[in-house]
Amino acid sequence: MTDPLVSTTWLADHLGDADLRILDASWFLPAEGRNGHAEYLDRHIPGAAFFDIDAIADHSTDLPHMLPTPEAFAEAAGKLGLSRQGVIVAYDSWGVRAAARVWWTLRVMGFDNVRVLDGGLKAWLAEGRATEAGSVPPAPTVVDPAFRPELVRDVAAVKQLLATGAAQLLDARGAARFRGEAPEPRAGLRGGHMPGALNTPFDSLIGPDGCMKSAAEVRDIFVASGLNLENSVVTTCGSGVTASVLALGLARLGRWDVPVYDGSWSEWGGRDDTEVVAGP
Repeated sequence: MTDPLVSTTWLADHLGDADLRILDASWFLPAEGRNGHAEYLDRHIPGAAFFDIDAIADHSTDLPHMLPTPEAFAEAAGKLGLSRQGVIVAYDSWGVRAAARVWWTLRVMGFDNVRVLDGGLKAWLAEGRATEAGSVPPAPTVVDPAFRPELVRDVAAVKQLLATGAAQLLDARGAARFRGEAPEPRAGLRGGHMPGALNTPFDSLIGPDGCMKSAAEVRDIFVASGLNLENSVVTTCGSGVTASVLALGLARLGRWDVPVYDGSWSEWGGRDDTEVVAGP
């Protein structure tokens, strides 16, 4: 498979495969008033385990759901029954949002055969497909730690790329937040964006059914944002979740090399040594 997305039909046809692992990655901002794990327990795709991006994270920082160490991730992946030899499909209840973060995280941690369910649980339910309730305890596995630093950027690297122009910075937040006209959902952050950054709101890639738009449409959206698809790109957002949606969209166009700025605006907008620009 060369597309990072799989359809609901594909997943339904492969539900019984011994080497398939399904992860429910449902996650919401605090202001949304929803709990991903509670909704998973109430209803999920048969056989799915829950991947908690806030729990499988670096707890030594106050930044939200930062990548854990490779060793900590390998332990968590083993408890989820994951294997680098199997196929992993991540989905969320929004459509395509937090599942992209899990897709990116797994790839950073050395998992190659990872896909996102196009449309997520939203599309699955719209088609009247079966669900189940409760927790699914996976059979544990042993996972060796691995890490691909080329798929991650930190604040120092982003400062460097802005200074040198070595890569384009693509922001997934909504246009009003990008321009500093709307407040950030997390307290204490300045409004605006990084100097020179481009803006492609992540939800512009997603249709009303929760599915990602066609590759041709995605390409046109990126180009309309001013992105040069032939040059290096780093994606960013509020906290590294929807930046992963942009990386997923770029992978659909053959760009599997796009890194995500893990700290994103939660880090950049909360520091006093980072430059912030308001307006277009």
